[in-house]
Amino acid sequence: MPVITLPDGSQRIFQAPVTVAEVAAGVGAGLAKAALAGKVSGKLVDTSFKIREDARLEIVTEKHPDALEVIRHSTAHLLAQAVQSLFPDVQVTIGPVIEDGFYYDFSYKRPFSPEDLTAIEEKMRELSAANLTVSRREMSRDDAVDFFKNLGEQYKAEIIASIPSNEVISLYGQGDWVDLCRGPHVPTTGKLKVFKLMKVAGAYWRGDSRNEMLQRIYGTAWTNAKDLENYLTRLEEVEKRDHRKIGRELDLFHMQEEAPGAVFWHPRGWSVFQSLIGYMREKQQAAGFQEVNGPELMDRSLWEASGHWEKFGENMFTTQTPDERVFAIKPMNCPGHVQIFKQGLRSYRDLPIRYAEFGKVHRYEPSGALHGLMRVRAFTQDDAHIFVSPEQITEESVAVSRLILDIYRDFGFDDVRIKFSDRPAKRVGSDGIWDKAEAALKEAARVADIDFTFNQGEGAFYGPKLEFVLRDAIGRDWQCGTLQVDLNLPERLGAYFIDLHSQKQIPVMLHRAIFGSLERFLGILIEHHAGRLPTWLAPVQVVLLGITDRADAYLCEVAVFLKNHGVRVDIDLRNEKIGFKIREHTLQRVPYLVVAGDKEVAAKFLSVRTRSGKDLGRMSPQTFVERLRVELESRGRRVLED
Repeated sequence: MPVITLPDGSQRIFQAPVTVAEVAAGVGAGLAKAALAGKVSGKLVDTSFKIREDARLEIVTEKHPDALEVIRHSTAHLLAQAVQSLFPDVQVTIGPVIEDGFYYDFSYKRPFSPEDLTAIEEKMRELSAANLTVSRREMSRDDAVDFFKNLGEQYKAEIIASIPSNEVISLYGQGDWVDLCRGPHVPTTGKLKVFKLMKVAGAYWRGDSRNEMLQRIYGTAWTNAKDLENYLTRLEEVEKRDHRKIGRELDLFHMQEEAPGAVFWHPRGWSVFQSLIGYMREKQQAAGFQEVNGPELMDRSLWEASGHWEKFGENMFTTQTPDERVFAIKPMNCPGHVQIFKQGLRSYRDLPIRYAEFGKVHRYEPSGALHGLMRVRAFTQDDAHIFVSPEQITEESVAVSRLILDIYRDFGFDDVRIKFSDRPAKRVGSDGIWDKAEAALKEAARVADIDFTFNQGEGAFYGPKLEFVLRDAIGRDWQCGTLQVDLNLPERLGAYFIDLHSQKQIPVMLHRAIFGSLERFLGILIEHHAGRLPTWLAPVQVVLLGITDRADAYLCEVAVFLKNHGVRVDIDLRNEKIGFKIREHTLQRVPYLVVAGDKEVAAKFLSVRTRSGKDLGRMSPQTFVERLRVELESRGRRVLED
């Protein structure tokens, strides 16, 4: 006699085991019709799942937070069924849910064409309209292997063969088509109405480049047409904001095959990069950080002692000298900072010691993962390590958290989510040490009045961390900053200080990054602002445009005047129509377009407009510089409307 507790607290008693669908029908016909799945005591299940004991039950409808996961998972199956209906000799492999959609990998004798995608999507709609019942059944592992081998599905058979022999295998069928899957799925294909296939890409079987190249079809699915339309609109906006495209248009940087995952910075891009460093250097100095710099190449033994060799060895670039010493190019800065701390005798009176470095690091990323500035192999971290006593953890963590949030606001990121990542499965240090580190970081978050969600098992291998996630102008999330409490690395590398009682004590090390990767942060900024960087960051802040050549001498004088006041200025004296010049420099996203003709020369004035087309009127060079000074000194906070 299971007792079912519903979300509103009401309870229903049944005389025998009951399915989720039956409970929904007992509540009302409308709920039964809307049911996509169930959530039994926190676990997602099919509506056909039979509840045999007391449980809490949520009926998953389109409005439920888990609805999209079920819909997208089921639509991946709909895709696979449609593909095999149209191309019977295709073999299916895997089809998981991903952010905003799903994909399925196929093995086929030829590439899928755009026309194929159109036909596949049409077939999916046909199968949806057929409202096929989706059913689940279970098999032993060995029976499931034989089943898929008999179907000619060698990839599925290989997947199942790798599963422990005592594990029960579940299969889902719809019509005469069946697939291996854990589920859950919608009760019928008719529940899948709002979807679109997006593209085809290559993918190696099981992610291994030594295996066969498969074809991956990506799709998206939603609960309603409006959400799909909004998503497609957002994709268009993402394409327009692509930092690689804008980087070319603004002549900021480029990348090429001879240096995969590394950036060739052009003068304008390097100007922006250095502005980021200058800004952060100023902030860090005000917060009591001392800037240091460590070697990029260090002996393997140091990385073994720190634990990085075991954890990251396969992602480190190494070299061997003629005397057979193995060196690694640093993938992170922390072991170097510990070495600096260890030079000389440290007292408790010296703590906290705050080291910061704009450290160039190198990490091997697979070629397929590289993506402009967002995913590179060579990048610069705004890395810092703070050595504190255990009693100083909370105060210092609070100060760092507030500094991070203050800096993000300067760049226009007011929507910041924070995640608490606790101990991963593969880690160094005892559980007792981890208990202390996690408790200290949670207490710091409490004191700083920081709300966070849990990111279970995603801490660094040496300590827990807070992750700061920025939401950009078009709703995308970017994890940038981190604050980590480390009770392991200082001990492993032999760091200590002398306490009040003249005893050696191991310091706690706080790892802190705010931009994370300067390259990636700049890519995020470019896309967040669609290339219209705040005036203080823009590579060219003002462009001077002459209407006639009679204004040339005056504009040259103004250019010198502006440069002497620290303004990055270009001058365009070409014999072109002023409208053409304005359009061209507007496309270059220059914040201020300053025009001078005969009237301006006679009055020693300037006509000023913004890149958005706002006319600020006529003003003297002195007035314009003062206006700019106020904006530039705000260092990121926009004072003037764009």
